[in-house]
Amino acid sequence: MLNLLIEPLNYEFMRNAIAIGILTGILCPVVGSYLIVQRMALLGDVIAHCVLPGLSISFFLGVDILIGAFASGITGALIIAWIRSQSRVKVDAAMALTFSSFFALGVVLITVLRNKIDLDSFLFGDILGVTTTDIYRTLIIALLILCAIRIFYKELLFYTFDQMGAKALGLPVDTIYFGFMAVITLTIIASMQAVGVILVISLLVGPALTAYLLVKELHHMMLLGAVIGAIASIIGVYISYYNNLPSGPAIVLVSSTLFLVAFLFSPTQGVLTRPNPNGSIERVLRHLGLARPTKM
Repeated sequence: MLNLLIEPLNYEFMRNAIAIGILTGILCPVVGSYLIVQRMALLGDVIAHCVLPGLSISFFLGVDILIGAFASGITGALIIAWIRSQSRVKVDAAMALTFSSFFALGVVLITVLRNKIDLDSFLFGDILGVTTTDIYRTLIIALLILCAIRIFYKELLFYTFDQMGAKALGLPVDTIYFGFMAVITLTIIASMQAVGVILVISLLVGPALTAYLLVKELHHMMLLGAVIGAIASIIGVYISYYNNLPSGPAIVLVSSTLFLVAFLFSPTQGVLTRPNPNGSIERVLRHLGLARPTKM
């Protein structure tokens, strides 16, 4: 058993994969917790698609992809906010229009500029191909974001649950919104190498949702979500190594499995373990068509 854990660590690419997996597994749920409580979980998916034009332009100009991806993701988030403030268009429609437009623009730019971007790696990640430079970059981004959240936790908490009250008290809600969009964009950029833009939303939301079913306080949700995210990343990398599976999807499937376990067996909110468990089981069986009909 011990040999199964140690053997993959003999390879540098596995050590790098586990390191960046832990970093993204900790960072994503912390940021994702704010998205969940604000009911804006899909915003992460939108920004993930919005970074593609910036990546294409960065490759063409020969500059760091972090610069282009960050500028493109922030622009997409600001366009969504602008559409909401200047029209009757709802936020979900604005997000759908924006992310599809930016993604289409990115694909067109890749073709026109003849960039050699590996779309499979961009969409689904390549955690086994990360370098030491990627790890250091992700570590710096994670430390900056986590420190900012720690410093401004009270302001972010107030803004998250009562934006009107925060504005009435004089908090710079527009600045907080912009900062929050910057944090989401940086988190997605840091996670792209691990799971890709298609699956990054699952890493943002999955561990945080699992923690949401187990604890009540936001800071507990963030801490537990970080632990769950790190564990899911490690297990996913090991599964991919021993079963020759794509690492990004393996991490996401582990995260989804942990959520399913919490969904069914959470002490207070589990479908099968909440108060009056017999009634809960009966409801599940009835929904599946397996329960006996009640006698009249």
